[in-house]
Amino acid sequence: MRPGSITILGGGTAGWMAACLFQQHWPETAITLIESSEIGIIGVGEGSTPQLKHFFDTIGITEAEWMPRCNATYKAGIEFVGWSERTGHDRYFHPFPTAIDRHTAPQFFYNTRARRTGRDVPAHPDRFFLTTALAARRKAPIAPPNFPFLTGYGYHFDAVLVGEYLREVATGRGVVHVDAKIVEVAMLPVGNIGELLAEDGRRIGGELFVDASGFRALIIEGALAEPHVSFSENLFNDRAVVTPTPVAEGGPTVATKATALSAGWAWDIPLTNRTGNGYVYASRYLEPEAAAAELLDHLGLPRDTAVRHLQMKVGRIERSWVRNCLAIGLAQGFIEPLEATALHIVLATVEGFIETVDGEGAAGRGGFNARTARRYEGIRDYVVAHYRLQLRRDTDYWRDAADLDCLSDSLKGVMTAWFTGADLEEEIARQDIAAYYPALSWHCLLAGYGNFPDPAKLVPPDADVEHYDMAAIDAFIAGCASNYPSHSEALARVATA
Repeated sequence: MRPGSITILGGGTAGWMAACLFQQHWPETAITLIESSEIGIIGVGEGSTPQLKHFFDTIGITEAEWMPRCNATYKAGIEFVGWSERTGHDRYFHPFPTAIDRHTAPQFFYNTRARRTGRDVPAHPDRFFLTTALAARRKAPIAPPNFPFLTGYGYHFDAVLVGEYLREVATGRGVVHVDAKIVEVAMLPVGNIGELLAEDGRRIGGELFVDASGFRALIIEGALAEPHVSFSENLFNDRAVVTPTPVAEGGPTVATKATALSAGWAWDIPLTNRTGNGYVYASRYLEPEAAAAELLDHLGLPRDTAVRHLQMKVGRIERSWVRNCLAIGLAQGFIEPLEATALHIVLATVEGFIETVDGEGAAGRGGFNARTARRYEGIRDYVVAHYRLQLRRDTDYWRDAADLDCLSDSLKGVMTAWFTGADLEEEIARQDIAAYYPALSWHCLLAGYGNFPDPAKLVPPDADVEHYDMAAIDAFIAGCASNYPSHSEALARVATA
């Protein structure tokens, strides 16, 4: 059932990731990727989840090979700043998982439940997790041989350079690269895609077509007219304004920073050669010129500093695999970049497609589409939760976000469990949503904002509540962190390997 030939429309990181994965898993399949040098790609400083390491491991590329080429740094998690007005919760860290968490996460979960039920116990996430401590100390999340505990981490990188690097890898392994501007999609009488027609008259066929044409979605939405499911009813942000700044004093940090502003949030993504900055905002609350001014003020830059404006179409295609077309990247869907899930979804989609074709063939299309849609919905729910559960009320944007009532039953179930003092870990297992975001992530989000009873109403814990020695936990985390190299040392190591 494997296709004899695959034609990918669109390059960029998504298209070339797909080309590398197909080539790795199906080496006998002829793969062609078409991109136009006339059409630019959306390239800003970008972050990833830990799944990107799995991608490079799968295609056999080491960090020393790709990271220096793409100005990449390590990422231990995401720091959220200014999303809550609750005292002591003006910031929190969403850590990537480690094997060490099994020694501290149970205590954190226990304390959050005790505090939710009115007991005055420490329940801020930042004291319980190793990668939080690594980020605070600017240490790379690279476990040395003398400390062999699995440590999850992502990367920060220049997305344009990653796309260019993967093009070299893919073409070096036999993928055919065609520079052409596609202007028409020719259909077969049975309703499948037959050929892609280029502006210069070339006709390019294939058995399977992969639409990686960005928001244009030339094949999946254009030729196949697959409906687009908008997420705008509970994800307001549809614009971004971006500009770079020099590397921070002391070198790049190991965390993405997401700082709440008046109508959205600003990212800070540290690369080896610069810091990528952007303001993701909702155009219904803020005009582009005002957004640019607010970003520049936030960065302490002159108002005449050059910026770029981007538009976003937030939502997903109803079905990702339609006839002989698979949609990936922005053509498939887009959830705003708050949790840096774009490339994770590309990887999950392509690997899930390969597994389905090898296992069930076309008969598995319905199940594949349902699983892919559910992944989008699960990630969407977690991102929506950032807005619905934040504790900031200083502008209409944040007040409206807090009043969102268009929520999925899944998200309502999570919220009900938290606010009624139920076992949140059990609720996440019941819903079977940990594959999208595990219990650790949900606890950090809800506790990080300070979603607990009024501190004035909390009471000291009685004998029925376990008393954890926070000084011992602090010492344990600090001791574990002492084994890790500094970020600058780790970057120097991959640069000279």
